[in-house]
Amino acid sequence: MHIPDGYLGPQTYGSLFVITVPFIIRAYNFLKKNLKRSQIPMLALGSAFSFVIMMFNIPIPGGTTGHAVGGVLLSILLGPWATSIIISIVLIIQALIFGDGGITAIGANCFNMAIIMPFTGYYVYKILKGNRPLSSKRGILSAGIGAYVGLNMSALFTAIELGIQPLIAKDINGNPLYCPYSLSTTIPAMMMEHLLLFGFIEGIITMLVISYLIKSKIIKEWEYA
Repeated sequence: MHIPDGYLGPQTYGSLFVITVPFIIRAYNFLKKNLKRSQIPMLALGSAFSFVIMMFNIPIPGGTTGHAVGGVLLSILLGPWATSIIISIVLIIQALIFGDGGITAIGANCFNMAIIMPFTGYYVYKILKGNRPLSSKRGILSAGIGAYVGLNMSALFTAIELGIQPLIAKDINGNPLYCPYSLSTTIPAMMMEHLLLFGFIEGIITMLVISYLIKSKIIKEWEYA
């Protein structure tokens, strides 16, 4: 799902950078004010967990890749604001050091995976869970569904950003300057893979980790209110 350099024009990656930076600053201020000392180990573990699972990239036709993120899992444990910071840091490190995702596309990748996914998935989870505890079957299933929805929403935004490039950035001959694939290609390519495979992987990973934390009696200490 990491968008590489050269696939988004400045109109797109510039706009998404402008949107993302104030949001991340807001997340940082929220985290600085509300982070408890006891949450720091989980913050570090969550960063490492997200970094590792995002490194398993599977190429997808249309110019990007598919992988798990862990965004909703971390949102449930630490909150979506903290998760925005965690995933943004991971994405920046991956782009600058490992070349996984473009430097010019950092704003877009952060917008998709550090903003859209954590918040969308988290609130889907909260709505479905209702007043039930996370340790209940409904709570665990809601977490899995939230993770599935969050990842697919992130994939959808990625597909749209790529697919609009032929419409907004052309040379004098009408040829695309950046991503050459239209929405009719990027949306099916991204959504079929994520709806049928990666979304389920994300959901299953989320439920398995939460189930483990519950059995280990860690979840009561770490679950985000």
